[in-house]
Amino acid sequence: MDARQPLGYDTRFGRGWISGVSSVFLGALGAGAVLCLLFPDVLTTPDARAVYPMALIRFLIHLVLVAAFGLGVLSVVLSRRVALGATGIALAVVAVLLGGSEVEVQGPVASAHYVGFDWFLLNIFVLALVFVPLEVLWARRPEQGFFRTGWLTDLQHFAVSHLLVQLTVLLTLVPAAVFFRWAVDARVQAAIAAQPFVVQFVEIVVVADLAEYAIHRLFHRVPWLWKFHAVHHSSQVLDWLAGSRIHLVDAVLTRAVAFVPLYVLGFAPAPVYAYLVFVAFHAVFVHANVRFTFGRLATIVGTPRFHHWHHSAQPEAVDKNFAIHLPVIDRVFGTHYMPEGQWPAAYGIAGNPVPESYVRQLVFPFAR
Repeated sequence: MDARQPLGYDTRFGRGWISGVSSVFLGALGAGAVLCLLFPDVLTTPDARAVYPMALIRFLIHLVLVAAFGLGVLSVVLSRRVALGATGIALAVVAVLLGGSEVEVQGPVASAHYVGFDWFLLNIFVLALVFVPLEVLWARRPEQGFFRTGWLTDLQHFAVSHLLVQLTVLLTLVPAAVFFRWAVDARVQAAIAAQPFVVQFVEIVVVADLAEYAIHRLFHRVPWLWKFHAVHHSSQVLDWLAGSRIHLVDAVLTRAVAFVPLYVLGFAPAPVYAYLVFVAFHAVFVHANVRFTFGRLATIVGTPRFHHWHHSAQPEAVDKNFAIHLPVIDRVFGTHYMPEGQWPAAYGIAGNPVPESYVRQLVFPFAR
């Protein structure tokens, strides 16, 4: 069976597969958003509740449900197998029966413990909206398709890391405050926070990437750390979703180390938030299946080709390109590798030692 024709479906344009999958995706997204309106205290992130533009959010939920229903009908009409289209229609109908975009949120909403379901839905929607068209129009490897081997595993990584946002944020912030409070100097912090926004943002990118370079290189050099990081490198194909394949221990340690200098130096909240938005998109972009090279800009900012070489299975590229944002850091420390005009021929780890399922990847670092 062709790997691009899952479960025997004809995935060619005009055969109902694309509209069916889109219908299921949008139907699940819309139904999930309705559940967030129904149970905000359990499913939504407290810090986000206050800033959501609810009129826009409700409009988007309505639009998504209408699109899910319409694409489901189109899929049923085009395809002889109606499972996908019917599923998308059913999800949209159930969401509407539950109240749709007009569900009233009973407030005020307050909760100490929550699952970041809204954060997951918002991220998957925005990232798919940005990167799916990019990979359709400018794919470097168009033959691999979206439903390549391992995509469900990567989606599970994406979901768990976003649903556990309360835990991961706590584990990221607390170590800095507990172990590095001694390094804080109020005068230094006041001077740094008084700088212009753009200056602080650039400094944050440099400081954070230096910290990320250090911990990233340790993950490659220390055997017990490598077992966690090997999960990330086990992807044999790269696209926008592949960057989500990262063990929770790896993710928490990397973020915690990167946050330490930001905490000690005392950057203002606004540039820190701007950096978080930037890194959220940039980290996805450098894994994307796109053919952009960016010319001379690639010597300044991390690009897909730069980071794809980090994931290469070719011996000459192993343990290279540890920086995420700034290739110059690798040049300084002698770990830069990006042959002119070339892309890796293969990705992953020699021998494929990491199992494919999500649960087995979680326990893999703890196995003998």
